Formats: sequence, C-alpha cells, structure tokens
Amino acid sequence: MNELLFIIIAYLIGSIPTSVWMSKYFFGIDIRDYGSGNAGATNTYRVLGPKWGTIVLFIDMLKGFAAVQLALLLPEYTDDSSRLQNLQTILGLAAVLGHIFPIWAEFRGGKGVATLFGMVLGISPWTALACVGVFLLVLYLTQFVSLSSILASLSFPVFIIVIFNVENPVYRIFAIAVALLVVFTHQKNIGRLLRGNENKAQIFRNRNNRNK
Repeated sequence: MNELLFIIIAYLIGSIPTSVWMSKYFFGIDIRDYGSGNAGATNTYRVLGPKWGTIVLFIDMLKGFAAVQLALLLPEYTDDSSRLQNLQTILGLAAVLGHIFPIWAEFRGGKGVATLFGMVLGISPWTALACVGVFLLVLYLTQFVSLSSILASLSFPVFIIVIFNVENPVYRIFAIAVALLVVFTHQKNIGRLLRGNENKAQIFRNRNNRNK
C-alpha cells in the first residue's frame, strides 16, 4: 500500500511543469507555444535564455532525484539493495512519465531526459556521470542537444550491462527501456536531424570562432 502511494507521489512530483509555470508566471506566455513547442529545458534555453533554461534543467533533474529518494522512507527496502534499486527504478519511471504526461499541464510535457538523468543520478551516480561525459562530448562536437541526449541515453545500457556489469536484471531491462524511450520521444528531432534542419545550441561559440 505504501509503495502505491509513493508511486503516485513520484508521478505528481514529475508532473510539476517547471517550464510551463515559469514561462506563464514570469513572461505571461506558455513555453509550449514557442520554439519547438516542447516543455523542457532545451526549448526554455532557446526561447527564454540560458538563465531560465538552466533553472528549468536543474529543477527537472531534481524531480527525478527526489522521486527515487522516496524509497529510502520504507525501512523494509533499505536492507536489500536489489529490492531498493527496483523500487527506486519504479519511482523514477513514475516521475519521468509525470514529466512527459503532466497532470498539472494538460498531459503535455517535455521529453523527460533531465528528469531521467536526475533519477539515474539518484540510483547510480557513476553511471549518470559517464552518460554526462558522452552528452558533453557529442554536444561539443555537433552542438545538437537532441543528438547528444539520444547518444547519451543509448550509452546508458552499455555502461550498465558492459562497463559496470550491474547484475540486477530489472535495472538492466530498465536501462534498455530508457534508451528506447528517449529514441521514441525524440522522433521529431531524429527526423529533423536526417533532413538537416535540426536547430543547434550555440553553446560552444568560442570553438566555432576559432575554427573560422
């Protein structure tokens, strides 16, 4: 019974539409009506600027991190690492689904990458940092946030299964599911990448200037 309650709470935490509420309160707009139409940190960065994009990114990550910490409130799970990890995985996924389909914002949310990262950071921080390394490397080389997110997510099961050799079968399945989920939520981005009209994030401008 407690588990079900915590899953609902995790979903509600994930459903907090950070960018939507922030754009409406501070700018009088709905972020989903501008840019890519996505309620995530990347679109916020493009439409409202780096400051607001960073705030949204941090809060969306915090949602996933906070959701998995709920499992620590159940003493019967803290003595069994596999059971704890399994429950944390379920809670984290509930938060990610909340971010993608937020009850507080007409079920129109973001792609869930930031919340997913916060979740993984709470469960297996070293794996999360390794995925960040992949993300930053791809972003530096291509300046495509979408491509960086996709490749970082695809590297997640590789790190879990091959590099860190996590034995928990549930977490292995979760890692594979994550990669598939991110690819699914980035279908439009993949289409734009293939057509050559995906927007770049002008983050490493100094590198561009040096290369000119």
